[in-house]
Amino acid sequence: MIVCIAEKPSVARDIASILGATQRRVDQGIGYIEGNGYAVTWTFGHLCTLKEPHDYRPEWKAWSLSSLPMIPDRFGIKAIEIEHYQRQLAVIERLISEAELVINCGDAGQEGELIQRWVLQKVGCRVPIKRLWISSLTDEAIREGFEHLRDEQDYQSLYEAGLARAIGDWLLGINATRLYTLRYGQRERKQPLSIGRVQTPTLALIVERQQAIEQFKPETYWELKTSYRDVVFSADKGKYTDHEKAQQALTSILGKPFEITSIKKKDGKELPPRLFDLTSLQVACNKKFGMSAEETLATIQSLYEKKLTTYPRVDTTYLSEDLYPKVKSILSDLVTPYPTLVPPLLNGGTIRKSKKVFDNAKVTDHHAIIPTGIRASGLAEREAQVYDLIVRHFIASFYPDCKVSTTSVEGRVERVTFKVSGKEILEPGWRIVFSGEAEIPDENKGEGDKDTSETNEAILPTFTLGEQGDHTPEIKEKQTQPPKYYTEATLLRAMETAGKFVEDEELREAMKENGIGRPSTRANIIETLFKRGYIEKVKRSQIHATETGKQLISLINYELLKSASLTGQWEYKLRQIERKELPTQTFINELKDLLVQLTHSVLTAPSAPTPSSPSLSTGITCPYCQRGTLLRGRTAYGCSDYQAGCTYRIPFEECPAEATAEELQTYLHKQQTAPLTPSPIDNV
Repeated sequence: MIVCIAEKPSVARDIASILGATQRRVDQGIGYIEGNGYAVTWTFGHLCTLKEPHDYRPEWKAWSLSSLPMIPDRFGIKAIEIEHYQRQLAVIERLISEAELVINCGDAGQEGELIQRWVLQKVGCRVPIKRLWISSLTDEAIREGFEHLRDEQDYQSLYEAGLARAIGDWLLGINATRLYTLRYGQRERKQPLSIGRVQTPTLALIVERQQAIEQFKPETYWELKTSYRDVVFSADKGKYTDHEKAQQALTSILGKPFEITSIKKKDGKELPPRLFDLTSLQVACNKKFGMSAEETLATIQSLYEKKLTTYPRVDTTYLSEDLYPKVKSILSDLVTPYPTLVPPLLNGGTIRKSKKVFDNAKVTDHHAIIPTGIRASGLAEREAQVYDLIVRHFIASFYPDCKVSTTSVEGRVERVTFKVSGKEILEPGWRIVFSGEAEIPDENKGEGDKDTSETNEAILPTFTLGEQGDHTPEIKEKQTQPPKYYTEATLLRAMETAGKFVEDEELREAMKENGIGRPSTRANIIETLFKRGYIEKVKRSQIHATETGKQLISLINYELLKSASLTGQWEYKLRQIERKELPTQTFINELKDLLVQLTHSVLTAPSAPTPSSPSLSTGITCPYCQRGTLLRGRTAYGCSDYQAGCTYRIPFEECPAEATAEELQTYLHKQQTAPLTPSPIDNV
């Protein structure tokens, strides 16, 4: 008997159907399907996990600084203690004991490999193992996958990378969380100070951006502009930081004629938007439909399981060249739902093959997300929106480039030079695919493109070199603007590029290996920060750090824990493991060394207030030292700057602990009539 293990029941049913296994041995979702020499069973995602600290040493169950860092001599796994998980694991164990061959049919990715390997280890598999590796769940893809089963050893480095990631998260997450909670948290520790390899630097990005906004001081500047033939020209000088100089420039051109001194036209092209990887799809859906990263991931996973799109947890926007012969067939299947967009491609001869779409060097385990060609029906609203977006990007990638003409015009009044530029679309090309939409997609631009929203500029009238005429100059007062708060879209991009703002698509592609987290995990990280109360949404889409989140980052005195760039380097090392360029043990040893350094650093640092309660900080400046803020302690309010010597204190007997910020302000206002004197804060 050959045993096939899928990652979930729905995929197992699809595989069983192709293999001719029709007899269901299922009770309340537990079991398998057999027939034709096969037994097809499934997991429910992870059935096993790394052991907990007390599984290695009983004394590690209690949270104690003396036990840190906790580094097991050898890591082990155990079954997750959920009743139906353990029942299904028992079914798998019995089937494998009777098998002559096992086929790993888990999701074709790092996490999928880890899930299956742990199960096979736990049940003590001793028979040969093959790997089914497919990028879609269509019948054709499944059949083709079974015709070309891979050897399990081909994916050993993928498993080792996943194992290193899991061990790294265990080592850092458990040790750092206990370390900071015990060192800085409340004695009751009702809310641990959660710290993670990816979670913490992501929170730090949000906090740093918020601090930059809150500390931003706008600066006034002036711009000199003039209107000639209903076209607004801007002075070449740019910004004037001195109003008097701006006024002098304005005065010098009043009543003087405007002359056109240069007209330059340049024909160019805009490439189609790139195909989607998971991050760019999440960015697009957040901008276009207001969908969260987690909602987008769930939706595209559903489309994948419905066989409508290819494997979603990918980090490339390219296709492998062996897919090119299949493009025509996929497009043919899309004719009915897209009757005006697809026929011009099929009737135009050879389908376009661009290096910006097909590049083997940019594809590893999986290619970009594309439609399979299976007819879509009965989709929910979100599914239909995401599916349509993917299909349109796929169709557009085979359309001609958009041809444009850029006109740059310069004019002069006395010694002041002005300029303006405009763009005219000569041949829309791929833009036809998105015609009628509110905005042309700019979330995944092609190489060399600027923001494609700029292409909505007004078309300039025809100017003649040397022409002159009246104009209307003016000075406009403006102010510099602070950075913008992160949205889920911009946060995902920041995670992808380790916090660096990167507009160029080629450079962004190169930086993906150093990003924070993986495409498949970023949505969960963001959601975890929301659930733990470290971040919140304001004005529908802005992401703000809560007081708890800001205080947690302020506590972390070890830069590596909150550095996006350094965490990105860890991600790069995990990819090196996957490519067999770095031994797994080297990565683990580096993390162990880090934990020793981290523990020493925290234990020898001065004590600090805890952010474990969102209400701990009142946000009110200390009235005595004017440096710190008032904190709500166990028996009194005290100054956060007590380590620098401020001993100001308000016992709860004078102002109750449950007082609102307004009530506390009122109390302080009444005290201003008397001189402020500090008092001991030993009990805060």
